[in-house]
Amino acid sequence: MPFQAVRLYIQDHHVVMDNGIVQVTLSKPAGIVTGIRYDGIDNLLEVLNRETNRGYWDLHWNPPGGNGIFDVISGTSFRVVVENDEQVELSFTRMWDSSLEGKYIPLNIDKRFILLRGSSGFYSYAIYEHLQEWPGFDIGETRITFKLRKDKFQYMAIADNRQRLMPLPDDRLPGRCQALAYPEAVILVNPKLPELTGEVDDKYQYSCENKDNQVHGWICFKPPVGFWQITPSDEFRTAGPLKQNLTSHVGPTTLAMFHSSHYAGKDLVLSISPGEPWKKVFGPVFIYLNSASNGEDPLFLWEDAKMQMMAEVQSWPYSFPASEDFQKSEQRGNVCGRLLVKDRNISDDYILASGAYVGLAPPGDVGSWQTECKDYQFWTRADENGYFSIKNIRTGDYNLYAWVPGFLGDYRWDAIVNIISGCDMDMGDLVYEPPRDGPTLWEIGIPDRSAAEFYIPGPDPKFMNNLYANHPDRFRQYGLWGRYADLYPDTDLVYTVGLSDYRKDWFFAQVVRRKDDDTQVGTTWQIKFKLDKVDRNSSYKLRVAIASATLAELQVRVNDAKAQRPLFTSGLIGRDNAIARHGIHGLYRLYNVNIPGARLVEGENTIFLTQPRCTSPFQGLMYDYIRLEGPPFSGSSNEASSSFK
Repeated sequence: MPFQAVRLYIQDHHVVMDNGIVQVTLSKPAGIVTGIRYDGIDNLLEVLNRETNRGYWDLHWNPPGGNGIFDVISGTSFRVVVENDEQVELSFTRMWDSSLEGKYIPLNIDKRFILLRGSSGFYSYAIYEHLQEWPGFDIGETRITFKLRKDKFQYMAIADNRQRLMPLPDDRLPGRCQALAYPEAVILVNPKLPELTGEVDDKYQYSCENKDNQVHGWICFKPPVGFWQITPSDEFRTAGPLKQNLTSHVGPTTLAMFHSSHYAGKDLVLSISPGEPWKKVFGPVFIYLNSASNGEDPLFLWEDAKMQMMAEVQSWPYSFPASEDFQKSEQRGNVCGRLLVKDRNISDDYILASGAYVGLAPPGDVGSWQTECKDYQFWTRADENGYFSIKNIRTGDYNLYAWVPGFLGDYRWDAIVNIISGCDMDMGDLVYEPPRDGPTLWEIGIPDRSAAEFYIPGPDPKFMNNLYANHPDRFRQYGLWGRYADLYPDTDLVYTVGLSDYRKDWFFAQVVRRKDDDTQVGTTWQIKFKLDKVDRNSSYKLRVAIASATLAELQVRVNDAKAQRPLFTSGLIGRDNAIARHGIHGLYRLYNVNIPGARLVEGENTIFLTQPRCTSPFQGLMYDYIRLEGPPFSGSSNEASSSFK
């Protein structure tokens, strides 16, 4: 049977797109999704909610120095962009002028919705534009939110090993739950599903890195129907492949996150200045609906959604969006090459950068991609021989950035990469020389921008989320910061090189220690190591890679715990909040500390790592990797004492 043609029905206050498979109703001219009819269910969205609280684009913004404003983006003008048997595309715009200053963010916003013939779902994207003469603003977050029917959708899936029956929103109401240390986290005391009693619910336990956040959503069992949010490309998401974002959570709520400052803080606030023109296309993303026959396993809907996600990725960039601001494949360019690593401590030959993350992002400092949030980024993984290929890059000027798992630091090719339509640029062999002055005397951890390899304790039994029992992501359990004081009630962690095992003996986060009176104290960890001989006239190098920092400070002392002035201090760093939000990393920082040979002794030495800031239980550091290097190889030059990457 041929698929039915797409039809558009324009009513007084609504507009309906219908292709015979799915029917989507939007308010007019606001452009809020008020209804999704599919497979015999009149509306997949929460009919108990007001129409403005079902499916919408939103943002959180503030004028410079002003208070934050949450804005559900309502259009003031509606038009039909495309209407034929194959496709309907609708536009809902909100234009800005000076009479709206302080009330609405100074952006022209054009929200688009697309329905194709034969498609089991619909697409949405938006164009945000700031004109040069308009005032500035900050955006902390922008996204699409869908709130589904709680009587239908109770099973959530965000990965093969991250899916479960979820609590109802009612279970988070007073009397049914017990509040924990912050509003997002509760213990379920009297949930509608008794088997969930005693579990923790917290939306941040379901965060995901951009590179893995391609499909997530919900399954209804009766009838077996799936609702899935598919993101076919990361190019319009901010801050690169490792940025963590929310996915789906109790509501049932599904989010398409484009920009947020989660797991980064103010370093990832999108700031547009007065006099700065800016335009960006967010999306399209795909809302995919699927169903199973009665008798089929409803969990197959997840497998089908993954296959649909792969089909969407293969179709990127889409050919059908009507906006000229969305570049099609023929307007874009491609880049390829090979990345090699040169580290003389490991080999005199070049090392293949197997599995390297290689990306194009706007020109900036080394490592700046992880806080870049205005424009587009294009990332890939190199193969086992270091070869990489990045396709379908929007036209413009970029730097090429990379980092290699197993090696410290960040790579940037210094020349500007100018992408023009139709280009196929072969960059040849690129060589990354990671930070290195002398031979490795000892190392702790794996340089991979994460603290996941360190000791992650089981949670307090009072704070279980059973999804993460015996799970690789042990760090997603609530309250692990409090386990440090259980393991180290009186004295802090001591790590002895050659005897200790970082997988068992290095706690995943240097947190504060809670005392019996519920106050906190800073902590000092010790690394003990022996040197058979010391070159007192040379300099040794301590490299400390930080995976996350939250209102913390790293102080380094050598062989004198009570030295009034540390050999090195980072100063106050970080607003990642990864400790509270169950991340295992935030923003990456690398510090290179010179240790004069005169500070070391033959025999046993101790490096003291102090984190003194202690006004909150969530302050602290996560380490990625620590290395002590001996005196420089001949001809090597020392680097600056610290760097932020």
